[in-house]
Amino acid sequence: MSELTTFLQLGFKHITDLKGFDHILFILALCAIYKISEWRKVLLLITAFTIGHSVTLALATFNIVRINSNLVEFLILVTIIVTCIFNFFYKIPSRKPLKPKADYSRYSMALFFGLIHGLGFSNYLRSLLSKNDSIFQPLFAFNVGLEVGQILIVAFALFIFTLIIRVFKINHHDLKLGLSAFIAGITLFLIKDSAIFN
Repeated sequence: MSELTTFLQLGFKHITDLKGFDHILFILALCAIYKISEWRKVLLLITAFTIGHSVTLALATFNIVRINSNLVEFLILVTIIVTCIFNFFYKIPSRKPLKPKADYSRYSMALFFGLIHGLGFSNYLRSLLSKNDSIFQPLFAFNVGLEVGQILIVAFALFIFTLIIRVFKINHHDLKLGLSAFIAGITLFLIKDSAIFN
């Protein structure tokens, strides 16, 4: 198995690992307001998040930026809470507009929060690399693995959202509120137990 393939798999496993599910919670919160028919918007949102975490993933892996890991993990949890709060106040359009507007504020939020999440990814990636390793290829492969994992998580989530709405006849707005409240509740428990407070 080549080094490229190894790091691609490591990136995929890292984002899909249920032991470190804070990133998954964030992605679910980020996509909670969208329907499966809005997959293009979701793809743009994930791309904005990707750009953000790719920047800090690279900077931190090259030791240009270093931040305490406990602080990073706390800030990642804060991004989840803030995203859920934004969801509570987001009004889902009752009708499909003739000319859909791009939600630049949400894309900007995903980009900014991606910068924080990239620092969390980098702690794991840095631990896998020795000082003598060539970082460029592993960094690229790891990032691709992360993105493949994120896209699969989002696709699965949108499918489940659609299934719940159709089978249980739940309003999309109510699903958004319920899911955001559930994610926020879990995150508050994680914040309470986070290393920064212990």
